[in-house]
Amino acid sequence: MNDDAEQQHLAQANPGYAAGQLAAAFRTAVAHPDPETRRRGEERGRRWRAVLNGMANGLLTIGSRTPVAGLPAWVTPEVVRGGFATGEPSAGGPLLDFEVAAARRAGVPEDRRALFGHFLSEDGLAHLCALLDSGRYEVTVPEEAALLTVAWLVRAEEPDAALDLVEELAPFADRLRFSPRPAERPAPRPDAVHRSTVAEASAALAGRRPSTAVETQRESLAVWQPFGDELLLHWLEVTDEEGYVRVPEPAEGDWHARSAELLRRYRELARRHTRCTKHRKPKENLGILRGALEETVAGGELEPRRLGLLRHAVASMVRRRGRPGSAEHTALRREQAVQAALPSHHALAHVVLGRLSGLPRDGGVSDVAPVVAPVSAEEAGATGVPAGAVIPPAVRRPVEAALSAPVGTLVERGVVPSAEVLAELVPQLVAATTAAAHREPALRALAAANYRAFRNRRSLLLFNLQRQVRVEELPWVRAVAAHRADAGAGEVAGAALRELGGLAVRAFPGTILPNPLIRELSVLARQAELGAPFVEELAADIFMGTFTPKFLTAARVAAELLGGGSLYERYYVIDYQAVRNLAVIEAGDAVLRSGGARTSPGFATLCTRRAAELAPGTRTSSGSWVAGNGTVIEQAQILTTHNLATLVHRVGIEPGTGWDEAALRCFGTVCRLTGRVHHNPRPLGTIKDVAYAWRQMVFYLSLCAPQEQWGVLDRLTEDTARHPWHVAGRLAPALTGLRQVMAGAPADAGVGRRLLGWSTGGHWFRPDPAPNGRR
Repeated sequence: MNDDAEQQHLAQANPGYAAGQLAAAFRTAVAHPDPETRRRGEERGRRWRAVLNGMANGLLTIGSRTPVAGLPAWVTPEVVRGGFATGEPSAGGPLLDFEVAAARRAGVPEDRRALFGHFLSEDGLAHLCALLDSGRYEVTVPEEAALLTVAWLVRAEEPDAALDLVEELAPFADRLRFSPRPAERPAPRPDAVHRSTVAEASAALAGRRPSTAVETQRESLAVWQPFGDELLLHWLEVTDEEGYVRVPEPAEGDWHARSAELLRRYRELARRHTRCTKHRKPKENLGILRGALEETVAGGELEPRRLGLLRHAVASMVRRRGRPGSAEHTALRREQAVQAALPSHHALAHVVLGRLSGLPRDGGVSDVAPVVAPVSAEEAGATGVPAGAVIPPAVRRPVEAALSAPVGTLVERGVVPSAEVLAELVPQLVAATTAAAHREPALRALAAANYRAFRNRRSLLLFNLQRQVRVEELPWVRAVAAHRADAGAGEVAGAALRELGGLAVRAFPGTILPNPLIRELSVLARQAELGAPFVEELAADIFMGTFTPKFLTAARVAAELLGGGSLYERYYVIDYQAVRNLAVIEAGDAVLRSGGARTSPGFATLCTRRAAELAPGTRTSSGSWVAGNGTVIEQAQILTTHNLATLVHRVGIEPGTGWDEAALRCFGTVCRLTGRVHHNPRPLGTIKDVAYAWRQMVFYLSLCAPQEQWGVLDRLTEDTARHPWHVAGRLAPALTGLRQVMAGAPADAGVGRRLLGWSTGGHWFRPDPAPNGRR
């Protein structure tokens, strides 16, 4: 959800939404075949019942920053899908095991208020100070950092600040968990991040089960194919050169005795090896050979039909693979034996699991190579897996996902495959940057732990542009704010912002920055005091027609960079001078409010007017209000460049290989996404992604020199020839429109088109082009 421009449609606060979610949870809890999934369904059902009860009895005020009566905004609420608070605090509920153990050690009643009082005693404060010094604690919800902060303030000879904090916490001491969880090890170093922990990688490997299909194939190759060869050779002994079978009399040699032994072995193999069933089928070759042998051993005479089937089976087996013992047949069976002897992924996963068992479970893997090395001789002796066996990619992946390294390294190695995954890791880095302002090591570690926990706080459903609670609003953060050494902290935050912002746009070209990542970049921008406004992506179905002033500020930053006739300004028909003038006018207006939140009505009007003028199509149905909202939001993204101008002009990110190459990488994303539109029955979401990638390409192209722009355009045209014909055909009008703008004409003149994502009617990009290029 949005951090500073939270907007939701009033209809979503209707109890009917919560009732529908409750019904879905009930169905899962009752009907799902997996017991663990049923248990989770029951828990979701409990939470949604709490939501409905709270809405009915007035305990909950959905859409407010303080949704639970009696709890201040800083309390972490329990939140379910859609941003609905359940009425319970995340740090509430029954005492956890570590709290019970702490109460018993202290000899106090097993309730939170008694524990709160104990931790304020001399012994309790000494225990908290020891945790601060050792770092052996965990903060899973921000409230668990509160009493540690009290202890730090007492030790820092700040009794008044400690007392003020205790007075603010005391009214909730009976409900909330203010003490930290003990941990076996200190928190991992903040300069390296990991996507998953050793514990999570171990759980993924332990969860691997033998593949039924693979093990069935292994049994076939190792057991039944060799036994079939023995049966075939046995029958070939009594088959003449013309293929006729002559069963000898029992008195002639030991053929019948060996037949009985083969059947005995067959029954034993069938008892021990049950995966394959093909050998049991009477119409299969092996079944025919075995059935004929059983009749012969039983003393019966083979009927002509049975003899015919036997002759055919013997001939076809020899014809297909050669006679057992021949060079051709021996080579085939040797290759199959090698395949059958390969260790299963299940067995190799347990080898790797043993290697992980000696590493700290709550951290990452600093060096993946030894964990995924081939099986050693010692491991082979202990597990039975052949020495030298290579760990396959499917078993390597969980370990590689736990690699602990700088985030740039994780991106290079493919551990971070998308901007969304990057957004999951960035809070670990921002926590370290935020905490770096505290010079005292124990306080710095505590601040980092608190920030990481705070970023797990789920966003609330908010109305009227209210913003989510920020970390600096927490009482224990405010209590130590005076101990921040801001000198130098801004430079550190600015460097981190440049690194992360540049990494995001370079590694994932043509991809919109996800809101969680924007939120972290905003934190760094505030710390760096760069005046860099970051704006979130708004959802069309909950958009209420208003924007906060930072959207206009971001548009003004774009005007500073792109105003004066840039390609971007001309392509999207923007008057950036008018944007500058609007920013000056609204900056002088002190009261621009909607429901208590500041808004920019001029910017909203500008976006609405541009949407009516530029968005393709016309309104065609009563349900197109979402598309109408989308066209307005898209114009806001165009005017602000959706954070690209802020990153380039205020933060100072660099493209690495030049803006021309950045534009070409974006066009690669455009082509890849365009390929997904062809024959797609629901292509509108993909078209929006194409338009965003195209817009980013136009932005980068605008930063190139004019002569360089023409060279890039020629390369774009050439690049389409390397893609399927429908990609080239669909992009041809957009490339024509771009060429026309560069030549001084409008994009939508003649056969040219301006590529936008949203439309309130039919979109020109949607119909599949004909192979000859006509639409």
